[in-house]
Amino acid sequence: QVQLVQSGGGLVQAGGSLRLSCAASGSAAGIESLGWYRQAPGKRRELVARKIKSGVTLYGEFVEGRFTASGDFAKNTVFLQMNSLKPEDTAVYYCYGRVADEDYWGQGTQVTVSS
Repeated sequence: QVQLVQSGGGLVQAGGSLRLSCAASGSAAGIESLGWYRQAPGKRRELVARKIKSGVTLYGEFVEGRFTASGDFAKNTVFLQMNSLKPEDTAVYYCYGRVADEDYWGQGTQVTVSS
């Protein structure tokens, strides 16, 4: 089992910034991917950013250079720096990890961007 514990998030005005953090523990030695997804009310969960251990980082199309995923696979940590936030970025953000072809999720954290 892998546990993902995330922190950060909250309320910010449009144009502001927030940083999310996530740490994986448990059977996390073989982590293949770490990243972030989000889900807004009434919408499907979507990719925000996902780091692959090979070095590739994938971003959702809506990111448009505003968000940066960083982290350290040796420490099983991943971060999401979000700048130039928009009201449409309001959602619950979930930390994501993939180990041995299984997906794991953090507890979720609310990000609310006011206009």
